[in-house]
Amino acid sequence: MEKELIVNSTPNNVEIALLEDRRLVELHTQTNDVQFSVGDIFLGNIKMLRPGLNAAFVDVGIRKDAFLHYTDLGPQIRSVQKITKHAINNQLHGRLLDDFVIEPENEKNGKIDKVFVKKQPVLVQILKEPISTKGPRLTCEITLAGRFMVITPFKNSVAVSKKIVNSEERKRLKVLIESIKPKNFGFIIRTAAEGKKVADLHEEINNLTSKWQEVIDQLKKTKKPGKLLSEVDKTKGILRDIINDSFNKIVINDADLFQNAKAYLQNVAPESSKILSQYKGKKPLFEHYGVNKQIKSSFGKTPTMSSGAYLVIEGTEAMHVIDVNSGPKGQTNDQESSALAVNLEAGKEIARQLRLRDLGGLIIIDYIDMRHKENKNILYNKMKEFMKDDRAQHTILPLSKFGLMQITRQRVKPELKINTLEVCPSCNGSGKIEPAQLLPDEIERQVTFIIDAYPNMSMTLRVHPFVYSYLKSGFINQQKKWFIKYKKWISLEKDQEYHINEYRFFNKFNDEIRLG
Repeated sequence: MEKELIVNSTPNNVEIALLEDRRLVELHTQTNDVQFSVGDIFLGNIKMLRPGLNAAFVDVGIRKDAFLHYTDLGPQIRSVQKITKHAINNQLHGRLLDDFVIEPENEKNGKIDKVFVKKQPVLVQILKEPISTKGPRLTCEITLAGRFMVITPFKNSVAVSKKIVNSEERKRLKVLIESIKPKNFGFIIRTAAEGKKVADLHEEINNLTSKWQEVIDQLKKTKKPGKLLSEVDKTKGILRDIINDSFNKIVINDADLFQNAKAYLQNVAPESSKILSQYKGKKPLFEHYGVNKQIKSSFGKTPTMSSGAYLVIEGTEAMHVIDVNSGPKGQTNDQESSALAVNLEAGKEIARQLRLRDLGGLIIIDYIDMRHKENKNILYNKMKEFMKDDRAQHTILPLSKFGLMQITRQRVKPELKINTLEVCPSCNGSGKIEPAQLLPDEIERQVTFIIDAYPNMSMTLRVHPFVYSYLKSGFINQQKKWFIKYKKWISLEKDQEYHINEYRFFNKFNDEIRLG
């Protein structure tokens, strides 16, 4: 599979497109004025406690109060509270967490008002971006992510990604990290660490623990709610999380962004820096790679597939519903095999649409009905295969007796919505236009006004081709009637770009004659 990452920088934002075999599968946008993103660490103040929700609203220095549920406190919340208090009061000594005594774990089914009091400072991390009217969701389980591993303060365990299937490699990595990890830090070893040398892993441990020390240093300096540590920008975050040996090309159009990405890749993945290039073409980057065209065809209520089958995607805040339709080409004598073929094509497109739009929550898919159980199992197994490259956590259930498939997909940021519709130039979006039969009378009123105002001016009327045909139809057409009435010849021109009710008058210098 050919994988390409296209990064388009504009004055207002950075757009990142991930292509697989030239097809757009992910689209990310980061505006330059973004206040926060998932992974940012803040010092917050408990603003309100809501025992009925078993949650708290937290002021983190932004417009909307953030939401912190008891289940997101994590078992180490007492240690988080302790280090926050000691750092603010400048009572921390020693390197990192070497001299820190970890507190007992928090009970799983406790109450929020037994943990916090109003106005209490708390160390938090953005877990989910704001969705609809909700503010960001927080967690107190602090994690710092690198390319090869994720560190978790106040733990001592080492876990290895399930995607590393070689048992010997899993054992090697676990023993290696346990031998070099700092005290009181837990580690999750990522897939990218497979086969890496101890020097590479040790360097990343130092980088991640330096970030943790930066958080502590910021805590010592401030007592107000605000950001302590920013997650890496969107471009570096995607490079960190998805770049591997299967990528063929990374293209960036901005010189500064290109240099930053090059320096980052040379540091974390030198082999990948060879496929990085700067685009210097005359055409816009997304247009050159066909991304804009795919955006227009992929977003909307009814994306269509090559066979003529199409999807209908409807969304609410709670769930999304996708209906599969076979289209005009899907009718064959063998209804069962036809339904399976359409459903498999639709399943592949649905997996792409979920990633592309970043749909989250509960997703219900109404596939075309199939009778045979083996065909339903084929579709279920294929759907799992289609979604294996989806980085968001998801669960897929087999088809129900009603022929519905249920998918839950992790939602950490708002769904990506791109409006591909344009306002109708004839009605300006109102859905109503003047009756066509009134147009000649309206034009004649304007002709009368112009001739009265400028009796010696030559005049050309430019209209839509349909109106042009109407004005020129008949032996004594409207143009000749005007000549008889006004003793003045009015030239007619047609313009395909005009909408049907649009018309304009021009003088002999091709300057528009504007009235009033």
